[in-house]
Amino acid sequence: MAEGDERVGAFWRELGLPGLIDVHTHFMPERVMAKVQAYFDAAGPLVGREWPIAYRMEEDARLAVLRGFGVRAFTSMIYPHKPGMARWLNGWAAGFATRTPDCLRTATFFPEDGVADYVAAEIDGGVRVFKAHVQVGGYDPGDALLDPAWGALADAGTPIVIHCGSGPVPGRHTGPGPIGGLLARHPRLRLVIAHLGMPEYTDFLDLAEHYPHVHLDTTMAFTDFAEHDAPFPREARGRLRDLGDRVLFGSDFPNIPYGYAHALEALTRLELGDSWLRGVCYGNGARLFGI
Repeated sequence: MAEGDERVGAFWRELGLPGLIDVHTHFMPERVMAKVQAYFDAAGPLVGREWPIAYRMEEDARLAVLRGFGVRAFTSMIYPHKPGMARWLNGWAAGFATRTPDCLRTATFFPEDGVADYVAAEIDGGVRVFKAHVQVGGYDPGDALLDPAWGALADAGTPIVIHCGSGPVPGRHTGPGPIGGLLARHPRLRLVIAHLGMPEYTDFLDLAEHYPHVHLDTTMAFTDFAEHDAPFPREARGRLRDLGDRVLFGSDFPNIPYGYAHALEALTRLELGDSWLRGVCYGNGARLFGI
């Protein structure tokens, strides 16, 4: 357990909410999770700094902690870093969602032969959300192999949580440029920009203002840890308030270097009002996912 865990329930109860919806949580095969956490422990090149993991525990314990916080719906953010990995991860995630009914069934993809077919199959099979990780995957979201998959996702209206900002360190295809090009071709995509596009916050706010189906998740943003290297510009808070119906709470649980309560209390420090907080922490996610 981490500092402040006992405050999480009071946070949502004081807002009059039935709980929380967290659109950015990681559940994955245990050996994959172990490798991911080892990478954080080593402060690998895509991490860039010391990153102590606050909730290092077995899957059942992680689920118990999240449910104890009052999280009513969450995701199993999975992501491949090479061809041939996505199908296997998707199979695992389907099984996890079956045995974990409060998890929004999650899938992923990679630019490879057959990607359009397995993305279509996942959509038909009832996937609620996809995860794309441009930084870890090291791929261009505009890759021609992905174009039919993006088209199917746009037609289905399935949300895609996409890590495409250049934080914590830039990747070959991170930043607003590639995503702007993707949205120009597929403007109906329901992209959920992970981490508010950190650190290119204002550029991704521009895209959200231009494309009405683009959402933003708050994962790690505004926390002391993130503000140290990638502070959110104070002058952009009004824009964030105006986009309040398309901002979703995300935590990155369990691989966060602070307690879960801190992510929620960091949102309160923005002083954007209780109505904004209610939408971000529950209402917007409930509407997007039909909860």
